[in-house]
Order: sequence, then C-alpha cells, then structure tokens
Amino acid sequence: MKDELEEIRKAILAGEAEGNVRRTPTGSTPLPSKEILGVILEALEALIYPGYFGEYSTHPGDRSERAGRLVEAIFEKLHEQVYLSFRHFCESPSSPCPHCQEAAKTNTLDFLRKIPALRGMLRADVEAALDGDPAAKSTDEIIFSYPGMYAVTVYRLAHELELQRVPIIPRILTEIAHSRTGIDIHPGARIGRRFFIDHGTGVVIGETTIIGDRVRLYQGVTLGAVNFPRDTQGRLIRGTKRHPTVEDDCIIYANATVLGGETVVGHGSIIGSNVRLMESVPPGSKVMAEPARHTITTRRTTPNAPSKKR
Repeated sequence: MKDELEEIRKAILAGEAEGNVRRTPTGSTPLPSKEILGVILEALEALIYPGYFGEYSTHPGDRSERAGRLVEAIFEKLHEQVYLSFRHFCESPSSPCPHCQEAAKTNTLDFLRKIPALRGMLRADVEAALDGDPAAKSTDEIIFSYPGMYAVTVYRLAHELELQRVPIIPRILTEIAHSRTGIDIHPGARIGRRFFIDHGTGVVIGETTIIGDRVRLYQGVTLGAVNFPRDTQGRLIRGTKRHPTVEDDCIIYANATVLGGETVVGHGSIIGSNVRLMESVPPGSKVMAEPARHTITTRRTTPNAPSKKR
C-alpha cells in the first residue's frame, strides 16, 4: 500500500511539473483564500446591515465603536487578499512587491469609501423586494432570509471590486453567493437601482448583461449568450457584448431565457414564463410562450347509496 501511494504522489507532482496546475510567476505567493473572503463578506454584511448581523447595541457610542472595529478588520483582511490577487499576476522578482502592496492599499481604501453609497443602493433593493412580493411581511424578513437579497448584496460588493480591476476576488465572492443561493450573477454585469430577484434559484446573469432600474426577475431566468465568438486560431474572443440588455421597469417570469448581446428588452416589457427570446422587443411588449394544451376531465360523483341488508 505504501509503495502504491508513493507512485500516486509522484504522478501528481509530475502533473504539476507539466503545467497542469498553474502557479504564480514567483512560485511562492499564495492565491486569495476563499475561506477568508467568506469571513470578510460576513463582516461587510454586519457593516452594511447594522443590527441584523453580528453584535448590536442601541447605544450610539457602542454602534460607532463597533463600526470602527469592523472597518479596521475589513481593511486588514481585504488588503491582504487584494495584494495576493495582484501579486498572482505580477512578474516582479521583489518579494513582497511594493507596487502590488500600494495598489492593494489604494483599491481597498477606495472600496471602503464606496460603502455608504452601496448601503443606499441596497436599501432601495430591499424596498423593491417589499414592494414586489406580497408574501414579504417586513424588510427584516427580506434582509434575513431572502436568497435573492443576499445574492444582490454580494454582487454589488463584488461589482465595485470588478470596476477597480481587482483580479480573481470579485468572481470568488459571487461564487460564494452562487453556492449558497443557486443564483449566479457575474460581477461584471451592470445592474440598476431597485433590483429584485424573487425566489431566485437557477437565475443566471452573464458578464456583459445590462439591467436598468426597477427590474424584477423570477426563478430560473437566464440572461445569457447565444454563442462564443472565436478568432482565426479558434481562441475565444473576450470583452465583446455577449449578453442582453434589459431596460427599466421590466418583469421576466420564471424559466424565461433571453440570449444575445444585441438583444434588447424594451422598457416596461413583460417576458412570460418559459419564453426563449433571441431578438429585441420594443418598449411595452408582452411576450408569452404558446400555452400548452391540457385536457381536463372531471367525473361527477354521487354519494354511495347505503347498502341493502340481505
């Protein structure tokens, strides 16, 4: 058994030497940690939604002190993870790399400065959920328990880091939300205010999707690409508009699929359940799938007559 395990070990190391596992140019700097980024997300939730997560006190001085501790803790942890993400692609022989350290500091501070504006955006998203779902009893219920709200919260945080061109980390954050909720939002998507995903499981929003204000999606909706263009060598062409645009005040119902970078859903449109849409529709459109034909047979029953005694 020991010899067999040793052979397996050698085969694994040989695979690394052949390039099956990509390493940093320096070969020594670790990648960002998914576990630590998960801890950072929890701290960001506590900062964005005070009183809902983590410690809470009604005394203003306690809340101020706690917010200060959270900001410092988030900066310390996130700065290190952002440094690792930049260092992963850096070819400088210096270790640690001063350029990557400075970039990480600048980007982390810029990200934290965005928190007040992000709180305002997310407050509007919570209000949209309350206005759009008659089953919602309160904003507390939405913040605590709605998977769509969690996915949108993580997306908005990740999107800010994506805008700053921080590598790797934005996608890791949205994949944490994806694994928890079943909602897959690429951090590169552009999503407007008062966005609401009802139920949510199975929703996919691609990288180059553009979504306007006051848009509502239901479970199973895909905003995807028709195909993936390639160059003459057969390599994927990146950076093109591959995913649709959904303008303001649209509703897209369960399991609808909207595909293509040139596809535009005009403002105020309604896309019904199970629709597959690959062309633009004008504002105010109502697009419905052909109804399935069902035959419903009813049988009239009468109470059983009492049995006769023999």
